Amino acid sequence: MKTMWAPWRMEYILSEKEDDCIFCHGISKNNDLTLLKGEDTMVMMNKFPYINGHLLVAPVRHISGLDDLSKSEQGELLAMVDRSIKILKHVMKPDGFNVGLNLGKVAGAGVEEHLHFHVVPRWFGDTNALTVFADVRVIPEHIKATHDNLKPYFNNFELTNKN
Repeated sequence: MKTMWAPWRMEYILSEKEDDCIFCHGISKNNDLTLLKGEDTMVMMNKFPYINGHLLVAPVRHISGLDDLSKSEQGELLAMVDRSIKILKHVMKPDGFNVGLNLGKVAGAGVEEHLHFHVVPRWFGDTNALTVFADVRVIPEHIKATHDNLKPYFNNFELTNKN
């Protein structure tokens, strides 16, 4: 068995956690990580990304499990994941994606009380030894710049939805 060390995650693990739900807080207009708030779903940037363009897609309603979603919300949530992937493909041109959700603390959910999908764009060669050997993660673009590049496509959501 091989072990891969990710010491950069300690910043997140040891950081002081917000009392309020980051997703419910992210819905506010002042949150600069929010890309889109729809009627049933929202998309926001991950404050502790694995790589540029790491998005979080969540229902607006504060719920923790898939079984708490209505059939309509399930469809909207998956459609928003799909639309987010389309926007990332158009803007960032990744070679692939990791998409998933962690249900429960033991499964790795950092915010277990508010269900959310991770949408992580991937490029050939985006993993390197710096994280393992030097406690360094290479994220070539500032999160605000990534936000500013993606935001117009989420603002013009109707246009991107037709592709």
